[in-house]
Amino acid sequence: MRSVIITLFSIIIYLLLLADSTQAAEGRPGLSRNQASSFARLALKGIQKEYPNKPGHVINGPGDVKCPRALHPAFYGSFDWHSSVHGHWMLVRLLKTFPDLAEGKEVRSVLNKHLTAENIRVEADYFAQPNHRCFERTYGWAWLLKLAEELHGWDDPDGENWSENLRPLVDAIVAGYLDYFPKQTYPIRTGVHPNTAFGLAFALDYARATGNKTLAGLIERRSRDYFLRDAEVPAAWEPDGTDFFSPSLIEADLMRRILPPDEYSVWLRLFLPRIERGEPKSLFTPAVVTDRSDPLLVHLDGLNLSRAWCMRCVAAALPVDDPARKALAASAARHAAAALEHVASGDYAGEHWLASFAVYMLSTPEVE
Repeated sequence: MRSVIITLFSIIIYLLLLADSTQAAEGRPGLSRNQASSFARLALKGIQKEYPNKPGHVINGPGDVKCPRALHPAFYGSFDWHSSVHGHWMLVRLLKTFPDLAEGKEVRSVLNKHLTAENIRVEADYFAQPNHRCFERTYGWAWLLKLAEELHGWDDPDGENWSENLRPLVDAIVAGYLDYFPKQTYPIRTGVHPNTAFGLAFALDYARATGNKTLAGLIERRSRDYFLRDAEVPAAWEPDGTDFFSPSLIEADLMRRILPPDEYSVWLRLFLPRIERGEPKSLFTPAVVTDRSDPLLVHLDGLNLSRAWCMRCVAAALPVDDPARKALAASAARHAAAALEHVASGDYAGEHWLASFAVYMLSTPEVE
């Protein structure tokens, strides 16, 4: 009997290892099928939940007093527009990563209801109305382009339809980038939504993926204008109490996209001169969240996830013998572990958005 138990145990371990190796071979570092299903359920709940809602809406007159679904028929849920957008991005990413996802049929049904040509036309028209040009600039803009990038070139009938339907809104957002960034003299270095480096990073990913050389060229120039001369960033001051981005790491993550590897290594050493020692300590230590029902304090769970993805990507951009890689990889693991178990906290304050950060983080390269 004991030998049978041992044999069964060995078979179970083998199957688990086989599943893990298959997952790695399919390019899914760290993202398990169970996590994907759990995250999908959170997003499906959120993007169809109209209230509570924080619209960020400028009212031009009595006719503009409308409910969220009337203002934004595609992206009305998940508490705010940008969270709805990156919830849609996450569902597309999960469909592509796990084509046989248990929630796949429901995901497709909901996206087919939301990402219609008519709904997206209303969304695009919103940006053309008076006092709406800066709506969601640039955080929501960046996530909208990340959604468009995810759909671009996907060999899937639904995906092709959603991509085509999304085009007018994408065109409006790209026009916003091209109009705004030549006029923005100074970068915004906050740890929340208006952060310039984040807005440029995701937009550059989209531009390169789709071959938009005009947008890519503008972002590359402005990134150098804003950040190339930065040195000894005061990262010891981080985090602020409601950050979901690290201003220093988000900037480093942008610049690894901009600079050639040799130039980037030099720039990073001037920018964060003690990173190989894991300093400053406050940057390498996961943030503490004291109340996950508070919509601003729970931002710090997002900070831990975005720090993790930045550290992973920065580490991957460095030479294999660079000692900073080890410090960044170890810290990334600590930050990921501190946040992943709290994505499904049971409180909507975090559950309406954290899964998207988790999926993006788990999609970045894991460096040892």
